[in-house]
Amino acid sequence: MALDRERIVTEAVALLDAEGLDNVTLRKLAARLGVQAPTLYWHIPNKAALITAIAEEILTPLPASPIDPGERWQDWLIGFATGLRQALRAHPDGARIISIAQMSRNMAALSELAMSTLVARGIPLHQARVTVLTVERVTIGFVLEEQAPPPDEAALKTFDLAEFTAAYPTMIAGITEYFTSRTVDDLFRECVTLVVEGPAATPSGA
Repeated sequence: MALDRERIVTEAVALLDAEGLDNVTLRKLAARLGVQAPTLYWHIPNKAALITAIAEEILTPLPASPIDPGERWQDWLIGFATGLRQALRAHPDGARIISIAQMSRNMAALSELAMSTLVARGIPLHQARVTVLTVERVTIGFVLEEQAPPPDEAALKTFDLAEFTAAYPTMIAGITEYFTSRTVDDLFRECVTLVVEGPAATPSGA
């Protein structure tokens, strides 16, 4: 089979899914493709370009659609964030990939779609920019935390939960109360809703 950019990127995503970002190297990718690493340079000049190519694939197709005529922009933007989160979570280290990709056209297309949607609904350009940027960064940061590796065994051996709880009682009480009846998906939606609609829109004690 002829080696082309599409095949390289497809195999790179497969390598990401199988082994995670830290194991995505040009050497390993070349081995999967049955070629020498220098052969890849005709299509992908370096690791940074490979990361960006993977980012483009992760966001293909774009995880957002144009707003419906009767839809509130706030609801649309929350759905936009939800779609982006789903796209990032579909691959190990998806959020890391997007956060370090250089000049991603698909990420730019998402920002363009979101900003132009808000501007078309009468939101001033400056506010649209800040709102969209905040929603995107909250989403990427949220998934970065979701996809972070668990504590290693050494850290767990020295961790005293009772001491930690006594030192930070309000934080632990808040976590315990929240997840008694809610999920991580609920938390994500509330965080994004807080950004989009403000504190008055988030439930209190519900």
